[in-house]
Amino acid sequence: MTILDKIIERKKEEITISKSKISIDELKNSEFFGRKSHSLKESIKNRNGIIAEFKRQSPSKGIINNNVAPLDVASAYEQFGASGISILTDKDFFGGSFDDILNVRNQINIPVLRKDFMIDEYQFYEAKSMGADVILLIASCLSPNQVQEFTELAHELDLEVLLEIHTEEELKHFNSKIDLVGINNRNLKDFKVDLQHSVQLKDQLPKDTLSIAESGIYTLEDFKYLKEKGFDGFLMGEYFMRNTDPAKAFEEFSLTI
Repeated sequence: MTILDKIIERKKEEITISKSKISIDELKNSEFFGRKSHSLKESIKNRNGIIAEFKRQSPSKGIINNNVAPLDVASAYEQFGASGISILTDKDFFGGSFDDILNVRNQINIPVLRKDFMIDEYQFYEAKSMGADVILLIASCLSPNQVQEFTELAHELDLEVLLEIHTEEELKHFNSKIDLVGINNRNLKDFKVDLQHSVQLKDQLPKDTLSIAESGIYTLEDFKYLKEKGFDGFLMGEYFMRNTDPAKAFEEFSLTI
């Protein structure tokens, strides 16, 4: 069983528990459910293209940074030009929580991506209720039909969709309603990083598709290489979070690009 298999197995258990505690109707009555979402597509075009991530830990790296507050980091991300903020809400494997989004939602005015393993429609209502603007669909967890159905549901809820792919086979998950396509430089099954593989996949996307380079961007040179290859956006987390002061690290990086 791969790490991804273990995560999905646990996610199904979490969703069952959540459904027993809070109904979709209750989620619809939450504070943020009726708010107008910010567009990540537009923000990618108008700001620096970076979707800066708040991430405490990961299965491959263990604890990355468990000593900073989401709002302190998110505020700096916005101040210094980030196009969006990605916040992990998976608890068991990434140390995240719904509160990490709730605690920043009223304080920032750029899009927030709920980064999680979305496998059930219930999670989309959760995302809307906590104030997310964008959700992540991971192709390796879903069928093309599920991607289609979940994309339609997300749009009904005024959420944009970032589809994540890693293999040529997963290009079949793309449909014309997808807002952005993220190409993960890291294979979720063995966690190896290959920037060139991502470039090759990007070149097979339909013209004018907004492309996001994800994961494994460890240096300024990595960033510049991917930008030169035509990526529109860059989802970066560990590069900043592994620093004692992620806010300062992002400020310094933003001045060099």
